[in-house]
Amino acid sequence: MRAVILAGGLGMRLRPYTAILPKPLVPVGDRPILERILRGLAASGVSKIDLCIGHLGELIQVYFSQGRTLPEGLELAWHWEEEPLGTAGALQLVPGLDDTFIVMNGDVLTTLDYAALVAHHRSSGAALTVAMHAKRVDINLGVIETADGRITGYREKPTLHYDVSMGVYVYEPRALAHLPDGACQFPDLVHRLLDAGEPVAAFRNDAEWYDIGTFTEYERAVRDLTERPELFE
Repeated sequence: MRAVILAGGLGMRLRPYTAILPKPLVPVGDRPILERILRGLAASGVSKIDLCIGHLGELIQVYFSQGRTLPEGLELAWHWEEEPLGTAGALQLVPGLDDTFIVMNGDVLTTLDYAALVAHHRSSGAALTVAMHAKRVDINLGVIETADGRITGYREKPTLHYDVSMGVYVYEPRALAHLPDGACQFPDLVHRLLDAGEPVAAFRNDAEWYDIGTFTEYERAVRDLTERPELFE
């Protein structure tokens, strides 16, 4: 199995850390985020990982250049984004994606069962599968519902529940044919596939999941790993 990791972002929400360190190298415990991702994918049977890098990508290459931190037999390939291509457009940099492959963001920590995700994708016949997670959103305000200038309902500090993307996907090669030339964000690709009548599947799960794009999520991941050091082993 092959995977592509999108690791070229600027990491603006984690500044000032990411002014001198690419977000995938921000440590969670005693290892960078990206190293934990690579180990999790390798443990699930992924043998080749393509990394799309940009901002401070040289540091990522240097960190992994000796291979001492990599699982045995794991092959890495590097692809440079000279200009930002987006969370789907960056796949145009990767040659030879001619079989089912995993794509994930380089700031996601999860205990997701990647093998189960791929099996679900293959059984669905979809061009693309999105791993999804339940997310609770607390609104700390009174929410007013209106129609024709009149209040029809009022909910004080409601709690909303959504299924959200985990930033982990499985692609069939045919999905790439729907990418435009140049930059493309992942939601735009989903809409393109749906407009073309291509099936897009959902994989709901309750795995541990940390989207380390904010200080709040970063601190939660560090805290949980301190309390449960076996979490991502």
